[in-house]
Amino acid sequence: MPIHSRRRLPRQTVFEPYFTSKEAGKGSGMGLAVVHGLVETFGGYIRVKSEPEQGTVFRLYFPVLAQTVIASDREEKEAIPTGRERLLLVDDEQHILDIYTQVLEGLGYRVLAVSNGAEGLEAFKASPESFDAIITDQTMPRLTGAELASAVLEIRPEIPILLCTGYSSALSEEKAFELGIRTYLQKPVQRAELATAVRQALDQKGA
Repeated sequence: MPIHSRRRLPRQTVFEPYFTSKEAGKGSGMGLAVVHGLVETFGGYIRVKSEPEQGTVFRLYFPVLAQTVIASDREEKEAIPTGRERLLLVDDEQHILDIYTQVLEGLGYRVLAVSNGAEGLEAFKASPESFDAIITDQTMPRLTGAELASAVLEIRPEIPILLCTGYSSALSEEKAFELGIRTYLQKPVQRAELATAVRQALDQKGA
C-alpha cells in the first residue's frame, strides 16, 4: 500500500540506521531501517519514489508463497532456538519494543517490556531473582544501557545482559565486555539473530 509524505527523502540513505529528516532529538532514524530489515527477512523489497512538492511513495513487495514454500518456512522457524525463561526488555523506541516483544513471546519467552533504563532498573530491583536475562538498548534518556547494566550487575553479577546499540554508539564492544555485558548486538537486530543470541546467553549462564 502506498504511503504518502510531503517531505522529499534521499533514496540512497533513507534506510540507513539513524538517518532522519527531523530535527535533532525529534526522531531516532531507526524506523525505516527496522522496516527494511523485516521486509528483507520475508524475502521482499521496497521501492521508493519521491517528487518535489508531490511527496513520497513507499511500495512494499512480498513473494507469493506456494504450499511447499510454506512448509519449508515452518521448518526454518522450528530451527530457531526458543525458550521459556523470563526476560526484561528495555528500549525507549516503542516500535522496536513492540517488535522485540512480539518476537520473543512468539519464541516462548515471558517478557516484561519497559520504555526506559530507569524504569528497567526499578523493575529489576523490585524482583532481582525473577529475571533470567536482560536485553537493553544503549542510547536512552535518564539511564543508558551501560549504566543500567552496571547497576544490575552490582546486584546480580551472573545475570546475562545483551546490549543492542547503533552504529554510532560511543560504547565499544570491548568496553561493553569490560562492564560485564555478555552480548553486544548491532541494530537493527534480525529475528533469528536475536533468538540465537538470547539462547546462547542463557545457555552460557547455566553452563
